[in-house]
Amino acid sequence: MRTHQLVLAWIEEQLAGGALTVGGRLPPERALATQLAVSRASVREAIRILEAMGVVRSGVGSGPDAGTVITADPTAALGSALRLHVATSHFPVADIVQTRVLLESWSVAHAAARGQAPELDAAAALLERMDACADADEFLALDAAFHVELAKAAGNAVVGAMMGSLRAAIQGYASSLTANLPDWDATSARLQGEHRGILEAIRAGDGARAGTLVGAHIEGYYREAGMPSPASGSGDTPGA
Repeated sequence: MRTHQLVLAWIEEQLAGGALTVGGRLPPERALATQLAVSRASVREAIRILEAMGVVRSGVGSGPDAGTVITADPTAALGSALRLHVATSHFPVADIVQTRVLLESWSVAHAAARGQAPELDAAAALLERMDACADADEFLALDAAFHVELAKAAGNAVVGAMMGSLRAAIQGYASSLTANLPDWDATSARLQGEHRGILEAIRAGDGARAGTLVGAHIEGYYREAGMPSPASGSGDTPGA
């Protein structure tokens, strides 16, 4: 095992055992190097890896933001990894979108069964902002946040993080599709109507209808943009 891996293994053990928690700080670099009998360079390398993974945030100087703080932001790390693998064509975009459809259908059905989760209020507030949004890229960013809130409403932290990561990985592709649309104003109005229908079905506790609506919503964007449906297994460009 390389020395920086020893540092990572120690930190994982401390997190699993509860000695380190979100909001807490790692020991100073010099102290950690001495404790584990490794070089400070190995400690720095391990911390850089943890920052890339969204597990810690490093601050310099003194004060409340100084030191290496446990943050736990899986969405950022997973989204970054997915974007890189999409860029290398390791993960076809159509496959990522199809996974998103499966997750969203599951999420809205479970959100409906869960009841009036606070994330549904956040989703409704995003719809209000989208009503007043004329810029397509800004609209799609809010659209992404809306879908993530619906996923979070299911109450499954892993699914919520995965949805956030999938949306982050394909949002640029979704924005590029607007050039294929004959009338963005008409499309955005239709999307808003569908968003509200999905949210109403969830609030009414009708999970089956919510799942059907969210699938049709994503497939409809594909068709309107002239792209193959994810279910067809072809094409590289995702919908909104």
